[in-house]
Amino acid sequence: MRGKRSKQYRKLMERYCMTFGFREPYQVLVDAEMVQDSCRFKMELELALQRTAHGKVKPMITQCEIRKLYARKNEPGISEAIEVAKTCERRRCGHHPDEYPEPLSTLECLQSVIDPKDTGENKHRYVVASQNLDLRRMLRGVRGVPLIYIKRSVMIMEPMSDESAQLRAREERSKFRAGLKPTVGKRKREERDNGDEQDDDGKTDGDHGSMMATGAEPKPPTKKSKRPGPKGPNPLSVKKKAKKQPDGTRKPKTTAETEEELGDAPAKRKRKRKSESTNATSAGEGGSGSGNVPQTVSNTDEG
Repeated sequence: MRGKRSKQYRKLMERYCMTFGFREPYQVLVDAEMVQDSCRFKMELELALQRTAHGKVKPMITQCEIRKLYARKNEPGISEAIEVAKTCERRRCGHHPDEYPEPLSTLECLQSVIDPKDTGENKHRYVVASQNLDLRRMLRGVRGVPLIYIKRSVMIMEPMSDESAQLRAREERSKFRAGLKPTVGKRKREERDNGDEQDDDGKTDGDHGSMMATGAEPKPPTKKSKRPGPKGPNPLSVKKKAKKQPDGTRKPKTTAETEEELGDAPAKRKRKRKSESTNATSAGEGGSGSGNVPQTVSNTDEG
């Protein structure tokens, strides 16, 4: 679970860096309660903030918050918190003791530092580490404020607020549109240039004229490399195609051509049988007579 949470925090800080311009070392504003809780849970404040933000940090504390710790210096455990607060960089909030005998609340003091003009923007790119729930609720309405707090001896970073997420989505869309237009125009110019190169083969009109005059043949255009695509089947596993007959081979003859050839060829001599020849001669002798058919006489007439 710790590794998963750490990965989420790293990605979250990368989004803040890309969208809102955060950079290392991160300026982390801490309040008095955060310092006290870090000492109570035996946590090194700076190292814990570095592990959570995944980068170098610069802990900062306002004058009002350190005045609160000095006002409670007689309480047990506050002296250790004061020593930790002294290691943090002092952030001048402008609330001097002469004008403000009592230090302002954490909400008022940090709000005047982070968003003094109520524009809803984190102009100075502060990371806020606070245990004050009201302060964190108010800062969720300010765009681009990473919020960190301690819960049960674990330092936690809140997800990006709705205001920050919406701004990030708008900027991403604008970057996409801004980056899309030049690329389209560039692509058209490249296609136009490629077309001119193919038509002219990299030569100008004067070069073409000189080539025509000298009679030199223009070089063929270089073939573009084919784009990688799906591979075809293995040629060894594909069934071979039937071979086509070349044009010089003779086509099979049709029936009409065969009949003509048979008519031109000499007729074969037919073999005559002996019986057929004798019948033909007898028929010729009978035909050479009177030509009348002999009449048969019945036995009844003779009687």
